[in-house]
Amino acid sequence: MSNHVSNPKTLEWQALSNAHHLAPFSDYKQLKEKGPRIIEKAEGVYVWDTEGNKILDGMAGLWCVAVGYGRDELVQAAAKQMKELPFYNTFFMTAHPPVLELAKAIADLAPEGMNHVFFTGSGSEGNDTMLRMVRHYWASKGQPQKKVIIGRINGYHGSTMAGASLGGMQGMHDQGGLIPDIVHIPQPYWFGEGGDMSPDEFGIWAADQLEQKILEVGVDKVAAFIAEPIQGAGGVIVPPETYWPRIKEILAKYDILFVADEVICGFGRTGEWFGTDFYGLKPDMMTIAKGLTSGYIPMGGLIVRDEVVAVLNEAGDFNHGFTYSGHPVAAAVALENLRILREEEIIDRVRAETSPYLQQRLRELADHPLVGEVRGVGMLGAIELVQNKETRARFEGKGVGMICRGHCFNNGLIMRAVGDTMIISPPLVISKAEIDELVDKARKCLDLTAAEVLGKA
Repeated sequence: MSNHVSNPKTLEWQALSNAHHLAPFSDYKQLKEKGPRIIEKAEGVYVWDTEGNKILDGMAGLWCVAVGYGRDELVQAAAKQMKELPFYNTFFMTAHPPVLELAKAIADLAPEGMNHVFFTGSGSEGNDTMLRMVRHYWASKGQPQKKVIIGRINGYHGSTMAGASLGGMQGMHDQGGLIPDIVHIPQPYWFGEGGDMSPDEFGIWAADQLEQKILEVGVDKVAAFIAEPIQGAGGVIVPPETYWPRIKEILAKYDILFVADEVICGFGRTGEWFGTDFYGLKPDMMTIAKGLTSGYIPMGGLIVRDEVVAVLNEAGDFNHGFTYSGHPVAAAVALENLRILREEEIIDRVRAETSPYLQQRLRELADHPLVGEVRGVGMLGAIELVQNKETRARFEGKGVGMICRGHCFNNGLIMRAVGDTMIISPPLVISKAEIDELVDKARKCLDLTAAEVLGKA
């Protein structure tokens, strides 16, 4: 179990974890040896563990706590709805006011022509829904052979069977396999995979892989292309400026659907309501979750373009749904969360003030001896840790990212490691003073990491 534990309750909860809890995305042997850090309260952009440590949450929980912790309005919205109607389903020709009002509120924010929402309990379920809806759509149009979905290597679309299959993470495919008729193309990750190409050249090359794959599979068999506007769990991979314009040209040539996975980028993360808005994309479907409720209660969904809905309306039953599709309490919380984002002009402030400041301050870390690149958009950032800044060569076998992550946690900052890429995604309400604190702590932890891996005092 953990060292340096001073609170007896910490040991009790770690023992419960060991005895009863199977955690997501965890090395169970390691977790059993070390025990989890127990987080017990939060306020604003900070969380506190049971040892009394105050930690700046540079990941907004899991990319989701947009309006920050401790917003009583969201608590009150849940309590009020629980008293009125704690649950009813939306199956069998029924509905309730919160879900209908939320569907309208989301349609008002979504790109033009996207006026319908299918609700789920998570982003993973949203992508499961997408997979079935896309294939149902084409079958309803008399083209049942159009089944193949194209995703991207290192893309992330959840960890259900459909989500993991749509995503391109080999470690997930190795555990449980893949659903058939899903294929993957290279990611637009210039720093890691661009070689000698310029970023612009690599962006075109990576986009052209989509057209090559469509032609290889056959456009008569390809149903859809799914992609995150900016890859999140893959390492905050911001594509070169040439990438999305070329992708749009390719999509315009072929009769396939385009799905934007907005689970991370949606609801203000880029400084626009959706990553789709930031890049000027025109998807047929958009997966949503996370920032929809600021993580206060689970909810996800799929926003669907009107032309797709017109086909579904003529197709009879869509045999798909979840007990908690459009849960009234989640819908009430989401409505209040969207009100806060809108009326407090949080996304406007991110775009105009705090995200330019965050990106400017983050880029000051580029002079650090371990840092090969700093990149980011809006309230998303990535810091690449390298052994050689010129060649972009990594530290082989040292696990530098996890070393840095450990120093961060022990020095009051949550920064996530994806391999040797450090990533951040703080609450949208983070202030300039808190951004200063985040960057100062990040530099300190980079120094501690360098001292450890380079053997310097």
